[in-house]
Amino acid sequence: MLSQILALIIAIVLFSALLQGKYPRYLLTLAAGGTMVLVVLLGTMGSPAAALEALSVDSFVKPQFWFAYGGVTEFNVGINWSTILFLAGMMIMVEAMSEAGFFDWVCLRLAKALGFRPMPLMLSFMVLAAMLSMFVDSITVVLFLVVATARLAHFLRFDPVPMIIGEIFAANLGGAATMSGDPPNIIIGTSLGLSFWDFLRNNGVICLIGLLLVLVYFYLCFRTKRRGEADAVAPELWEIDPNDAIPSRRRFLARVSIFGVVILLIATHTLTGLTMPTIGVLAAAVTLVSTKTPQNLVRQMDWKILGFIIGLFLTVSGLEQTGVLDGMAQFLAALGGDHADQMVVVLIWFTAIVSAFVDNIPMATVMVPVLLSLAETLGMDLHTLTWAVSKGTDIGGIATPIGASANVTGVALAAKEGHPISWKRYCKYAMPAAVLVLVVSMVLILALH
Repeated sequence: MLSQILALIIAIVLFSALLQGKYPRYLLTLAAGGTMVLVVLLGTMGSPAAALEALSVDSFVKPQFWFAYGGVTEFNVGINWSTILFLAGMMIMVEAMSEAGFFDWVCLRLAKALGFRPMPLMLSFMVLAAMLSMFVDSITVVLFLVVATARLAHFLRFDPVPMIIGEIFAANLGGAATMSGDPPNIIIGTSLGLSFWDFLRNNGVICLIGLLLVLVYFYLCFRTKRRGEADAVAPELWEIDPNDAIPSRRRFLARVSIFGVVILLIATHTLTGLTMPTIGVLAAAVTLVSTKTPQNLVRQMDWKILGFIIGLFLTVSGLEQTGVLDGMAQFLAALGGDHADQMVVVLIWFTAIVSAFVDNIPMATVMVPVLLSLAETLGMDLHTLTWAVSKGTDIGGIATPIGASANVTGVALAAKEGHPISWKRYCKYAMPAAVLVLVVSMVLILALH
């Protein structure tokens, strides 16, 4: 009982601190995770075995961690190293693509083709954000799109905030369609042995319909505000050659080729037997070997997000091993009853509401063991429950500026570029759109499953 109380206190303090946003998130989760291991698992429980299980270092010596037909990687209650290695590898590859000018080139070419008109630019950048986020981490997509949007707004003299909010929303929505686009999906997929195509088949159609609705929604929200903006395009914009964004054509083609091969490996990993961590390591290795300054790519990686996720895994491991998450599963089971349809509704809205105010990465991490417990005790289809949680965490996290890492990144970067986005303004447009997509997701999941 003491272990459960201490684990719960650590989790509550962590999530409260995350909600306040006063301290770096990665430091908070690493501190909470370390406290959970030292105080709860080793201290009150007196179990070195539980601490080792939380660290999951034995994952690396398991053959199925690196190669497993069907894509199953690991089922553990500690650090999901599959997620960490895959994310790290993708980060290195994407940093190399950015260094090669890929993202600047895409933005400039698209903007010039659309005549630098704000409304077509907003809708097109939203589509671009969704498409890229299916394969590239949504945080990275938001990063370069916000900067590009702010620069275009300076030349065209329009307010970039509506476009930035739309890009953040679309990036999260596109990332929700696949296993590789959003950290919550990576965590869920690697933990439950799901494949890229599992996510695309079940989430892809829902996200496509959601994207079409959101495009119409944002058009209706901002069409009148866009009519008077940017009647004249600065002459210097027409003189920009998108190819100037590419410092080395050879390097550009090499980076894009690596990206294409990695996406192919992800799409076919259930056929080849290559697991997600193996693909991540391969992506990083090939990228680093093919660059003259590999240390720069490693230095530019977002180490903070990796530390944030590792700390979360350790914290959630303590909650699971002390039995706290069993109580959460029982609570959700009581709300959902014995009916699968009712449980889907409960899961999608419960995870969405929590993810709107607590980053959706910890919500996904917490829900993996809860899903397994629900499926076992209630005898319901694990995959059906999984898609409800996937959509709830992904879409619910878009509703507020702090619900997803991409949101935090986009809002912070917009402020840095001189365009602060208040909670009120962000939620005014993002929250109704999130509710709309959640309703559509719920209806389609119930209809298809």
